[in-house]
Amino acid sequence: MRRVIGIGETILDILFKNNQPTAAVPGGSVFNGLVSLGRAGANVLFISEVGSDKVGRIILDFMKENGISTDSVMVYPERKSPVSLAFLNEKNDAEYSFYKDYPNLRLDIEMPEVTSEDIVVIGSYYAVTAQLRDKVKDLLDKARQAGAIIYYDVNFRSSHASEAIKLLPNILENFEYADIVRGSTEDFGNMFGLMNADDIYRQKVGFYCPRFICTNGGEGLALRTKTIQKDYPVKPLQTVSTIGAGDNFNAGLVFGLLKNRIRRADLDELTEADWDKIVASGMSFSAEVCTSIDNYISREFAAKL
Repeated sequence: MRRVIGIGETILDILFKNNQPTAAVPGGSVFNGLVSLGRAGANVLFISEVGSDKVGRIILDFMKENGISTDSVMVYPERKSPVSLAFLNEKNDAEYSFYKDYPNLRLDIEMPEVTSEDIVVIGSYYAVTAQLRDKVKDLLDKARQAGAIIYYDVNFRSSHASEAIKLLPNILENFEYADIVRGSTEDFGNMFGLMNADDIYRQKVGFYCPRFICTNGGEGLALRTKTIQKDYPVKPLQTVSTIGAGDNFNAGLVFGLLKNRIRRADLDELTEADWDKIVASGMSFSAEVCTSIDNYISREFAAKL
């Protein structure tokens, strides 16, 4: 059976609306998408780390409840699990404050074996920070050698914009490993000062990775490959929270790859009609998540897939 293997942080998101806490949900950029894929019936393995505290136990239990293997989660003794405070504004977009307590030696675990059937998902600051680079590269090397699909969600927040130049070699190396790169106009603005999908693809991504998806919130998204240039509109939506929208676009797109039995060897042959189905899957997952305070698709939505 094909697997989706992700690597990233797990964190407890405490949501605030009008400066009052309204919910606490396990989160994390790659994590959110993998929870949705687990609910959708995919075989999911997540590589991550938590503390040996109450929050860590909540996260591990939640993973098991949603069909995600915890075999590759490092539990740090006498450490607190990461927490984020997410303050929702009037548009239900979030501003974050993060609280972390990691040890100096992190992710001291053996990376899982990867096969040509698998899809490996990396993203966010976790995929570029120097402290974890050797571990991330170990997984990427295994994926590349096996012929697995590598999906990279840039997800580069404004809080790291001052580090963009320092992190650039790792970002570009991730582009080179990746078979599909996805990022928002905001991500590329933070990294390169570029907001136009064609400029980003031509100047920064296309040389390394031929398949690029640039999302722009409610304004739609752009697909750029060697042979296809297509823009997709987004249907207007009454949002409850946009937290997890991009993460779940990733999940839906990966689900589309699985559903349509697409392997790495098939990517160059995808037609516009193929991409239409894959992108539609991503957009449906993303739209579903925006209608609730959860960071992942509902079990009711998953049951209909």
